Amino acid sequence: MLFRQIFDPKLAQYAYLIGCQQTKEAIVIDPERDIDQYLRLAEEEGLRIVAVAETHIHADFLSGAREFAERLGVKLYLSAEGEADGWASNWAKQGNYDVTFLRDGDTFTIGNIEFKAVHTPGHTPEHMCYLVTDRGGGATDPMGMVTGDFVFVGDLGRPDLLESAAKIAGMKDPSARRLYRSALRFLELPDYLQVWPGHGAGSSCGKALGAVPESTVGYEKRFNASLAPAREGEEAFVQSILSGQPEPPLYYARMKVYNRDGVPLLGRLPAPQQLSVAELERLVQAGEVTFIDTRLDREAFMRAHLPGALYAPFNKSFNTVVGSLVADDQTPLVLIIDEEDVEQAVRDLVRIGYDRIEAFVTPETLTRYFNEGGARASIPIISFEEVAQMRTQPNVAIIDVRYASEYEAGHIPGAINASYTRLPEYLDRIPRDRTLLVHCVSGARSAAAASFLAAQGYEVQYVIDDFANYRRLGPVEEGAAVTA
Repeated sequence: MLFRQIFDPKLAQYAYLIGCQQTKEAIVIDPERDIDQYLRLAEEEGLRIVAVAETHIHADFLSGAREFAERLGVKLYLSAEGEADGWASNWAKQGNYDVTFLRDGDTFTIGNIEFKAVHTPGHTPEHMCYLVTDRGGGATDPMGMVTGDFVFVGDLGRPDLLESAAKIAGMKDPSARRLYRSALRFLELPDYLQVWPGHGAGSSCGKALGAVPESTVGYEKRFNASLAPAREGEEAFVQSILSGQPEPPLYYARMKVYNRDGVPLLGRLPAPQQLSVAELERLVQAGEVTFIDTRLDREAFMRAHLPGALYAPFNKSFNTVVGSLVADDQTPLVLIIDEEDVEQAVRDLVRIGYDRIEAFVTPETLTRYFNEGGARASIPIISFEEVAQMRTQPNVAIIDVRYASEYEAGHIPGAINASYTRLPEYLDRIPRDRTLLVHCVSGARSAAAASFLAAQGYEVQYVIDDFANYRRLGPVEEGAAVTA
C-alpha cells in the first residue's frame, strides 16, 4: 500500500492519496479543487486515480470531487447519511456520476485495499471516517482511520458550524450531542490504530488542533483535551466542546452550499495578467476591482496603498483574510504580489471560490506608480500608549477584532468586539461618527481589519502593538462583548 498525506499549509488541510501498488489503482480522500496536484503526485508514484471519497461536506474549502468526476469519470464514494438534516451531496445525486452512497459499516475496495465507512456525526450530520485495511499486504485488521474533521490531533471537530457559519438555528446543541455519541464510539477503537486527520494547527474547524500530522487512537484517548470530557458524561462534554470556539470565517457558509449543491468546475487555473503602471492607473480610475495587497510589511502598507485596497499578507492568514473580508466571490480581484508567488496565490484563492483573479501588480510596479504621482491612501499608526491616552475621548471608538473568547478574558473598557473573521456582518455595531482605534493581540489581524474598515469609509487608526503592553498602561475588564 502506498500512503501519501498532502498538506495545504494555509488551510491547514490534509488530503490523502492511498494506492494499491499491486494493481496501480489509487483513491484520493478529501481533495481540494485544483486536482492537478494529486494527478501529478499519482503519476510520480506510478498510480492511476480511479476513485474519490469525501469524509463530509466541507466548510473551509471547495472539494475537488466533482472536478475529478467530470474530468476523469472516477468512482465517487460519498456519505448517504445526514439526508434528514439537508446535508446530502445533492450535486452527485443530480448528475450522471458513477457514485456509491455509503452507510455506516459499508465497505469498498481500491485494488487490494479495503475501506470501511464509519458514520461519525457531530461536526456534520453526514460525517464519515474510513478504516483502511491493506489486504494486499496480508493484513486482516485496519492499519488506521482517515478521521476527516471528527478527530484531530489533540482536538475534535467543532459541532457548531451549521449554526455559527451556515446560520441554521438550533443546530449547535443537537450536533454536540451527536458528537458525544461518536466520541464514545471512538473510545472503543483499538489503541494501535493510526489517526489520519483532515486538518492540523491553524484550521478554524476546531479550537486547539495540534501541529503533528498524525496520531494514534491510544494517544488521543490519553491526551486529546476535547475528547477527555466525554468520560465525564454528555452534559460535561457538550458544555466543553461548545465553549471557546472561534468565530468562523465568513466564507464558510458559501463553501457549505457549493460543496452540497455543486462546486463550479475549474478546468485550468486562472492566469492573471501582469499590469504596467499605465494599466494600473486605468484600473484605479475605473474603480471596478478590489485590490488585494499581499505585502508582508504592515507599516509599508499603512504608509501607502491603493485606495480601497485590502491588506491580506501572503502568509498563513491569506485565505482567512480574503475569505472573511471579501464577501462576494464574484468580485474581480487584482493582486499586489511578487511574480513568483502568483500561481500559489491563485491556487489559494480558487480553493475558497475566488475565480475572478483578473491581474497582478508587483510591489516594484506599485512603487513606480506612487513615485509617478498615482493615487494613494494611508492609515495612521499608533501604539497602545496612545490608545490609553485617547480611549475616553468622546470622538473615539476602540474596535477589538479578536475572537469573542479573547475579548471576554480581558479587554479595554468600552471596546467594541467585532472579530475580523466576520467583520462585514458587524458593521452595524461600529459607529461611523467616531475615529476607530483598531487592535488585536499583536497587530496582525487588526492590520487586515483596519484596511477593510478604511475601505468602507471609516476614519481608522491602526494599533501596531502588543496587547500585553496595554495591560501595563490602562484598565482591563472581563465579560461579554459590547455589541452596540
